[in-house]
Amino acid sequence: MRELPILTLQEAAAYVQDGQTLLVGGFGMTGNPVHLLHALAEQPTKNLTYVANNVGEAGIGGGRLLRNGQIKKAIGSYFTSNREAVQAAQEGRLEVQLLPQGTLAEALRAGGAGIGGFFTPTAAGTLVAQESETRTIDGQEMVFVPALRGDVAFIRAWRADKAGNLHYRLTEQNFNKVMATAAKVVIAEAEEIVEVGQIPPEQVHTPGLFVDVLVQATLTPEDLGSSADINSGAKKADESRMTIARRALKELQPGDVVNLGIGIPTLVANLITSDMNINMHTENGMLGVGPAPQDGGAMDYPVNAGKIPVTALPGASYFDSADSFAMIRGRHIDVAVMGGLQVDAAGNLANWAVPGKPLLGVGGAMDLASGAAKLIITMNHTDPDGTPKVVAECSLPLTAKGVVDMIITDKAVFEFRNGQLTLTELMPGATLEDVRAHTGAFFVEALTDATRS
Repeated sequence: MRELPILTLQEAAAYVQDGQTLLVGGFGMTGNPVHLLHALAEQPTKNLTYVANNVGEAGIGGGRLLRNGQIKKAIGSYFTSNREAVQAAQEGRLEVQLLPQGTLAEALRAGGAGIGGFFTPTAAGTLVAQESETRTIDGQEMVFVPALRGDVAFIRAWRADKAGNLHYRLTEQNFNKVMATAAKVVIAEAEEIVEVGQIPPEQVHTPGLFVDVLVQATLTPEDLGSSADINSGAKKADESRMTIARRALKELQPGDVVNLGIGIPTLVANLITSDMNINMHTENGMLGVGPAPQDGGAMDYPVNAGKIPVTALPGASYFDSADSFAMIRGRHIDVAVMGGLQVDAAGNLANWAVPGKPLLGVGGAMDLASGAAKLIITMNHTDPDGTPKVVAECSLPLTAKGVVDMIITDKAVFEFRNGQLTLTELMPGATLEDVRAHTGAFFVEALTDATRS
């Protein structure tokens, strides 16, 4: 079996040339080839097209390349996690192509499999897909997405053998597996490089035939940015948000596979106990998510889609982002609980774009909204200025059309029954008159004595 060259970080970084397309694995800073990126930041290489879920964090990973002005264009799904990327896009120093997270993963998988592209329901009828070819397949509007490939891929594995077989740790498969298939030259940095045969065949996640060069690099907590410590992003939730989360929990049934979005939905996770038999899914590649640990960070634990360290329940499994979104689009997720900016009387959802702010972060919202079997939206009933968030027609850019099944706010619970927005419950402290006054859409009342308080 062939043995790959094992190079220094500087030698490996020199493979990347001006103007090339660079694929970068990782989700946030988890599984991110941070050492290769920092070595590239020491090179004069410029005018890069950078393909990744996000552009690192400020000054870390891809964020260091961005700060140096080495990235001309970024293709990804969630750039708002790096404030410097947002600023660069606003100032015209960075061209951005935004793709839903699952679409990004599938475009890379198609590129690596020699497929020219694919049709997906994700983003149909939204701004993200407004210039795309569309087709109706089995009665559903689909958007065509061309495959993605790169000149060089930087990926990170936990272990590599000298033949290039790779093993990933915890949720560090994320985008690394598909990136490894979709570039002309694949460079893997690994925590440990071992002799051929020391990684059991059943533990090989990426076969060595996809890999061209190896480097060894040791991970430190500083390399993980905001995911290094569970307490770095901890915030105390107010009681109103917790009330919404507790009501959402009541909709989850034993045996359900559930995905929780960021914001109020993440509060639901900490209310779930093991005896409830609810199987939590996170789109960066984990099934069987447990509660947040008391301390520690991504050096010790997997992370969820909010890049927050979590525990793993017995029977949990890890996989890559492409498989994770195949679960979502394939309607294998029973319930998704997501936040919202607006929901309208037709069940349309807007939750990713705010007026006056750049359209730079959609993440997995579009895939989840259109793919989950049941979609519950949790949000405050109004904006801080009193403007209703349940409206006759969404004025904000849509996430997905006609997908919402239930809305839970601090004032009310609505369901869509026979396509009709229907008030089914008042939240504690709310009155019917209050809900009528602060709802911007016509609704049918279906309250019982038990749901009026």
